Amino acid sequence: MKITRVESFLMSYPLAEPLKMRFYGGERTILKRDAMLIRIQADNGLVGYAPGQGSEKANRAIQETIAPFLEGRTLADPDALRVMFLHGPGGDAALAKVYCSVEIGLYDLVGKALGAPVSELLGGRVRDRIQLYGSAGMYMAPEKYAEEAAAIAEMGFTAYKMRPALGPEKDVETVALMRRAVGPDVELMVDAHAWWRMGDLSYSFETVEQVAQGMATQRILWLEEPWLPEDHEAYHRLRGKGYVPLASGEHEPSDDGFLDLIQSGSVDYAQMDLVCQGGYPTGRLVLTEIAREGLRFAFHSWGTALELVAAAHLGICWPELVAEWLEYPCYSGFDRAGMYPFPLAEEILTAPLEIERGDLIVPREPGLGVQVNESVIERYPWIPGPWTHFTLESPPETWYVSSDHSVKWDGRAKDS
Repeated sequence: MKITRVESFLMSYPLAEPLKMRFYGGERTILKRDAMLIRIQADNGLVGYAPGQGSEKANRAIQETIAPFLEGRTLADPDALRVMFLHGPGGDAALAKVYCSVEIGLYDLVGKALGAPVSELLGGRVRDRIQLYGSAGMYMAPEKYAEEAAAIAEMGFTAYKMRPALGPEKDVETVALMRRAVGPDVELMVDAHAWWRMGDLSYSFETVEQVAQGMATQRILWLEEPWLPEDHEAYHRLRGKGYVPLASGEHEPSDDGFLDLIQSGSVDYAQMDLVCQGGYPTGRLVLTEIAREGLRFAFHSWGTALELVAAAHLGICWPELVAEWLEYPCYSGFDRAGMYPFPLAEEILTAPLEIERGDLIVPREPGLGVQVNESVIERYPWIPGPWTHFTLESPPETWYVSSDHSVKWDGRAKDS
């Protein structure tokens, strides 16, 4: 089987109006949501698909370097092609990560050719399902978080994650209201990445400790990124206090960073974004080390249903005690609770993913086991520019974020 063509398509869903959300120390604005669909054609007529970073930089890397490398090559073993790429044009770390997102499509293609699901190519599935947690909760009044937590639980999810940014006292109050709303049997996760994005009002380490103690009374499952993600030593100290389990990993820049995070005992849950942080190769490395250290793993997933199913195929190759959670971003709909609308996320597949009692049932059909709806390429044309930005009060400046969620900030916005 030879690769005949590799294509990448950028897509955007613009919000009807910019979504402006106040937080402690500033305002966050969401303008749109971006996505990338990667399509790989073989000479036998089969097509493989992969999710990619919704960025022009990643798109250029695919079109200018990765596609010319792959086209015309024989595809039998995706790992062998990756080794060749890394020893050739893929010496740059950022380029290698983009290649590893394209590689998901190679696995999809090989799986279809062999009549095997991708999970069997990654080591073999040990289960058919993986727990989902409903992820939403962005910068709103405490009672609104509680209402949304109850609505997400009503949808069948056994866990809910939110993003607090109201100031220390109100953040603790919010979690207490959430616990009251969902009762004792729904897990609560707190993603605190805004606490170090507030400029001069960012929480001190002592404040983080106090808030963690307050949230511990509500039995949260984890506190995610409460401190600068690169400061592993601080995470180790905070974890040693034993207030609440800690989670981090979404912003690790390299495999070495992941290994240090895990081996230093800095977190209870290590997280990774399959699309942005190294695809299946880094995922397999991280999961192996997590199993060795007796920790837990949770996928970061903030994109489309194609991204979810690609991650799930890797997760089910490990028992639930290792790969415990897969993040399910809850986008709002006509009659559905969630953050904001992003219909492209579901419409990229011709049929919805199978979810049962809060678990994703991972397809057994060849490849990723899903049918991609290519009509989204024309229906959601690309809109240049960042999808979200944070405007700080002190110091007064604006920072923007792209669809590479592993980068803390991409840079100052042009209107700074």
